[in-house]
Amino acid sequence: MRDLDIAEVARRTGVPASTLRYYEEKGLIAPIGRRGLRRLYDAEVLERLAFVALGRASGFSLDEMAEMFAPDGRPRLDRQVLAAKADELDRTIRMLTAAREGLRHAAVCRAPSHMECPTFRRILRAAAAGALDAPPKPAPRRKAPRRRAQSVSASAR
Repeated sequence: MRDLDIAEVARRTGVPASTLRYYEEKGLIAPIGRRGLRRLYDAEVLERLAFVALGRASGFSLDEMAEMFAPDGRPRLDRQVLAAKADELDRTIRMLTAAREGLRHAAVCRAPSHMECPTFRRILRAAAAGALDAPPKPAPRRKAPRRRAQSVSASAR
């Protein structure tokens, strides 16, 4: 596949050019050159951006994702970090499910006042006990030195 300029990458991924430039600053992607004033990317950038989108949807920060790439630009995934993030997502899902169910009940409750509804009062007690709080953010990991994304040169392909 041919090299893609920044406009083509933005069009194919829906990621604005300004965000692509920011991802470069963070070391998530790297251009392989320029065509005039436009940055050029290897076609593999599309897969890398899909990886970033998945990480963002999973709650990883850009800095955390930058650490997930080896110096050669290939993903280097720590399975323990992935399992911990999955556990964190499970806790968040449980918390949001409980909140959603409480809201649904409150919206259709037939009690004259929500404060007279035993189910709503149980939800209030759970909220007061912290059962509906957002899960605590994990302690920040020690930052590794920032690595710039590298692409494979045309001669190495």
